[in-house]
This record gives sequence, C-alpha cells and structure tokens, in this order.
Amino acid sequence: MEQMRMGGGEVGDPTPAAQVAELLKRAQNGFEIDEPALTRLRTALMHQTELRSYRQRNDRPRPLRCNTYRHIFLLADGSSLLLYELEHDTGPAPQNFELYTDEDALDEAERRVHQRIGGGIGPGSEDEELPAWLAEELLLAMGPTRPRREYVSEASPDHARRLLRRAENTDGPGEVIGEILQGALGHHIALVTKPRRRGPGRDTTWCRFYEHAFLLEGGGEVSLWELEHNMTADGRLVCEVYLDEAEAEVAADRHARALGVEL
Repeated sequence: MEQMRMGGGEVGDPTPAAQVAELLKRAQNGFEIDEPALTRLRTALMHQTELRSYRQRNDRPRPLRCNTYRHIFLLADGSSLLLYELEHDTGPAPQNFELYTDEDALDEAERRVHQRIGGGIGPGSEDEELPAWLAEELLLAMGPTRPRREYVSEASPDHARRLLRRAENTDGPGEVIGEILQGALGHHIALVTKPRRRGPGRDTTWCRFYEHAFLLEGGGEVSLWELEHNMTADGRLVCEVYLDEAEAEVAADRHARALGVEL
C-alpha cells in the first residue's frame, strides 16, 4: 500500500524520473501536466506512493472499482510535489488512468467516476464505503518500519546546510551540529511512516517526517529529523528540523492541538 523509492536504490526499483515517465505514459490526460511541474519533477530525489482512497461495487454485471493514489516526490531543493493518480474501470478501456496536480480537479474527477459507479458516493460523503484514512490505519497496525540506509556521497555537506537553512523552528540543532555536518561523507533521506487519522471530508492536513542520516568520518552517524507540515495559521507549508525524533513528534502534536487537528 505504501512504498518509498530513491534514485540509486536496489536493482529493479524505479527511479523518480522513471516513475514520472510511467505515470505520464499510462495517464489518458498526461498532456495536461504543465511544463513547470515536470521541470521540478525532473529534480526528484525520492518518491513514495500511498493509497488515498478505494471503492469497489459488486452489485453490477461486473465489479466496478475506483482507486486513488498519492505520489509524493521529494525534490532536490527540499520541497515536495504531489501527483494524484485516479485508476478506474468505468471508461472505454479495461483500466483507465488519470493524473492530476490539483486536488480540486481530482475531487471533480472522482465525483464523475463515482457517479458512473452509482450509489451517490463521492469525496466527503458520509456514506463513503472505505474511508480515505483506511490505508494509513492498516499501516499503523503493521508497526513502524525503517528502510535500509544507502548513503549518497555527493554534496552531503551542502545537503545539511540547505536543510538547516530552510528550518523555521528556533529550537532546532545548533551551530555545533551544523559545523560537524560540514564534514559529512554521505547522507540518506528516508520518509518515516507515521500514519494519522483523517476525517470524513477532504484531508487538508499535510504532516510528514523525514530522517536525514549523515555518515561521518570514522563511521559515526548523525540523524536530523525533518517535520514538514501545513499546520500554520495561513496553511503555508513549512519545514522544521530537530535533532531528536521524539522532539519532532512533540512539535507535530503541539501544532495539531493548536488547530484542533487529530494526527
């Protein structure tokens, strides 16, 4: 249900660029993805695929299905870009794929497909058959996972410097850590699975944790924990960096409570 891939990973794993190419190739509306978004996607270092919602109706001559996936791409500048993929079998082909960068456009497409399936079910409907947060609830039941570290040796000090520079929290790692990381020999980025419960309506809360592990001379390691979220007064996406994973989790809970959001 959820997978993470980095460029240069295990043999057979698609790179972010290959993932984008495959999404565009099978999407009926791939030509609608604008060039600025594609230009940013070409710099992606990592991608993750999540099941956003699922529906199947069996009381027809043939089962009708509608799956929505969220493809998250971590870009070279530290920001993220989302592609939403709608997969369904209500169109002319046995399998139909549509691709969107805008969530409002995705919602409209889901309504169209749900109307074809029948039953009046759409995004935000109270009688939705399987809630959007079900996939993450199942991941939570599976317990935490940690991917195998594969250090990238290129520009690790620059990566540490950019990460610390964009952090907006004042209680993050100090100058000493920054100086230590200027001698980093390699780094590894991992998106940490921390599921959260979503409400019945559209989920507008973005909250993700990343571990940035740095390999030091002599074999030592230092990890910085990045909290990326939009739990701000204006909904702006911000980055916070902490030296301890628990501190990042406490900060996320604090922001959530301030907005009345359940993580």
